[in-house]
Amino acid sequence: MDVKPESLPKHVGIIMDGNGRWAKKRGLLRSKGHKEGAKTFREIGEYAADIGIKYLTFYAFSTENWNRSPEEVAAIMNLFREYLEEAKEREGENEEKQLRLRFIGDKSRLPDDINALIKEAEESTEKHNRVFINIAINYGGRAEIVEAAKKIAELAAKGELRPEDIKEQTLSDLMYTANQPDPDLIIRPSGEYRTSNFLVWQSAYAEYVFTDVLWPDFTCDDFDRCIQIYARRNRRFGG
Repeated sequence: MDVKPESLPKHVGIIMDGNGRWAKKRGLLRSKGHKEGAKTFREIGEYAADIGIKYLTFYAFSTENWNRSPEEVAAIMNLFREYLEEAKEREGENEEKQLRLRFIGDKSRLPDDINALIKEAEESTEKHNRVFINIAINYGGRAEIVEAAKKIAELAAKGELRPEDIKEQTLSDLMYTANQPDPDLIIRPSGEYRTSNFLVWQSAYAEYVFTDVLWPDFTCDDFDRCIQIYARRNRRFGG
């Protein structure tokens, strides 16, 4: 890829979209599309880390995705289980690559066994610091802001925070991605041109790249093209 290291985004967010349509085009069950999408997630995550992207956030399951059929939701949950079990088996590889896993979102609605596996994955990688991979599960950007506002209200009610002391950084410090840089680039495959409640607070100045490629078909070459588009842009941050 012909992009200088200093021109790479530090943090890339990816809205993994198009799994269902990929399966429908092939006369397959939607669950098969999600399975293929999970393979793409692993491939792109490893490739992005190898070329020097330090922070990656993948939108895996939104707060609205519970409205899908019970069969599809169950299939997605099983994929999470498979990924988390695989993460246990790859503990040595994750340590060698210094890859840290974090799962962001409201985990209270997830099955107990998945939460236990998440806890294990996060704890086993918590000292790694080369690459940070956030997986957004039962995540909604507006819900994240609401939770931050509740915490601020609680602190104010206790007299621990004055209204005049509330700054943008106050909210940033209460986001799931606290202590991480905001995303520089957000990629959305599948031909949709919307942000779908993803990193609402953090993406205020992110660059977006939209592509018609369905997520299971998304390749490392597609990722390179998105990075190249990003590198050619002039980011002015409103200035």
